[in-house]
Amino acid sequence: MVEPQEPRANAPEWSVSELSAALRRTVEDAYGHVRVRGEISGYRGPHASGHAYFSLKDAGARLDAVIWKGTFQRLRLRPEEGLEVVAIGRLTTYPGKSGYQIVIEALEFAGAGAIMAMLEERKRRLAAEGLFDPARKVALPFLPQVVGVVTSPTGAVIRDILHRLSDRFPRRVLVWPVRVQGETSAAEVAAAIRGFNALPEGGPIPRPDVIVVARGGGALEDLLGFSEESVVRAAAESDIPLVAAVGHETDVTLIDFAADVRAPTPTAAAEMVVPVRSDLIATVEDLGARLAAAPLRLLERRRADLRAYARLLPSPESLFAVPRQRLDVAGERLPRALKANAAAHRLALVRASTRLSPEALRLRIGRGSERVEGLGDRLRRAHQVAMDRRAARLAAMEQLLRALSYREVLSRGFALVRDGAGMAVRRAAGIAPGAALDLEFADGHVAVQAGGPSDAVPPAAPPAPRARPAPRRSRKAEEGPTLFDP
Repeated sequence: MVEPQEPRANAPEWSVSELSAALRRTVEDAYGHVRVRGEISGYRGPHASGHAYFSLKDAGARLDAVIWKGTFQRLRLRPEEGLEVVAIGRLTTYPGKSGYQIVIEALEFAGAGAIMAMLEERKRRLAAEGLFDPARKVALPFLPQVVGVVTSPTGAVIRDILHRLSDRFPRRVLVWPVRVQGETSAAEVAAAIRGFNALPEGGPIPRPDVIVVARGGGALEDLLGFSEESVVRAAAESDIPLVAAVGHETDVTLIDFAADVRAPTPTAAAEMVVPVRSDLIATVEDLGARLAAAPLRLLERRRADLRAYARLLPSPESLFAVPRQRLDVAGERLPRALKANAAAHRLALVRASTRLSPEALRLRIGRGSERVEGLGDRLRRAHQVAMDRRAARLAAMEQLLRALSYREVLSRGFALVRDGAGMAVRRAAGIAPGAALDLEFADGHVAVQAGGPSDAVPPAAPPAPRARPAPRRSRKAEEGPTLFDP
């Protein structure tokens, strides 16, 4: 029997790479240029290579997206997490994971709602950092010397600002030209704000006292450059007071929240930064007139007050009426008072004269004499007692002096030996043979001459000690004064 042959498929056989390349060509040919609307998801910023990878999603699907480095640098609208956009590009496949993706060439906002949502999210994030805190804002100077304006040098805005400043109060204006629309607008505005702040005080280019960032009205997309994060941070960091005047009164940008003052229009900003010169002149003239009239009004008011106070004061007659009446009454009482006073003094004189009789004087003198005699007796007795005490003390001291004198020792049979110089000799060893000596006795002096050693009398043997010997005296004690010293 012949075995039946296996059926063979008519489909061609593909390798994985061949099939992936075929699918890529098919997708790119069918969807070479597309506009896809969706919300950006998974965006974490550019990769280290400079490319950006994220996804576009809606309620039912997700599409991978990639922006190459060169395209990313030219984008007018940069991707942000959660931003709803319209991506313009082409579809292709990525064989590495069997998926398809869109290579984005441009991004657009998906309507005004997407722009507002993006601005609200950015506003919330920057407000959380404190960039819109009212405590950071400073007041505008009353009359700035130099006004810095950041705007386009060719638009109608700068002409309106210059015209309004000239009408109100001419000031020096420095214009920092920038693009107020386009891809580089935000970077230029931020650089202008920081440039004005970097100017030194007293430098060749005067530093502005106030900065006005201005732009005319436009569509919401046209004003996005003034809502960029770099512009908002530059406005919040400005040390110079900053006025934001972007768009019309109904237009809102994020620089309005970071600026110190928001003006509804550029013309209104010019009105805010300088006062009206004619109004100031009128105010000064009015204040001058009031100042000149004030002293006259004050003088008239003081004169009226003085007249009123004068009417309240009593007349001279009423002031002196009571003292005058008291003087009259005192004048009537004075004669009687003088008579009564003389009588009183006469009575006192009579009483004193009775105490000054001769008998009274003799009695007082006798009492005084007795008192003086008694005091004399007491004084004599006290003097005698003091003399007796001092005599007794002197006698006791004399006895003590005699008892301590060396002459009492001489009277008991001793003699005092002196050398030729008159100094007392205390030891025999200190006498040289043939030396002249003087012996003093109680009844007089005898001159002698010292003999040799053979003439010396041997000393008597000392008695045997009854107890332990007395301690030896020191040389200083032996050489101290004795009773034989004069």
